[in-house]
Amino acid sequence: MRKLRARSLSTSEARQVLRGHDLTQSQIDDVIDDFCRRGYLDDSILAEQLVISGIERKGQGRVALSRALAQRGIPRDVIDMALGDLPDDDAERALEFARTKARSMARLEYDTALRRLTGQLARRGYGGSVAMSAARTALSEASLGKATSGVRFVDSE
Repeated sequence: MRKLRARSLSTSEARQVLRGHDLTQSQIDDVIDDFCRRGYLDDSILAEQLVISGIERKGQGRVALSRALAQRGIPRDVIDMALGDLPDDDAERALEFARTKARSMARLEYDTALRRLTGQLARRGYGGSVAMSAARTALSEASLGKATSGVRFVDSE
């Protein structure tokens, strides 16, 4: 119970905690069943909460969300259901994140900024083409898509 007060646990995590105590498998199963009946453990609700948190607070994509849920021991079918409820807006979320980061890369050369921003997006779980497209768009919007030679030609008319 103390572990559940600190943070929500998946059924798998709760089993791991209980294995650390002097309980038989039958006792562990009884405790898990009781906690599920009372609503203390619910992998579906936990998965939904983690998906919402991952999107809103961390700006994660589907790949990163799926990996985070799997690391918490949430079953694959529950993960698929939680991610299936998401709108297919990875490209929009990636672009939104890229826009916030592009402004801080104004001092960098375009190629360096593109590489770094694409890497940041990839680490957040966005696929290669989505990350590259979002990075290019955000950098061009931030006026980093200009030539890096420093020479400007002005029309004299």
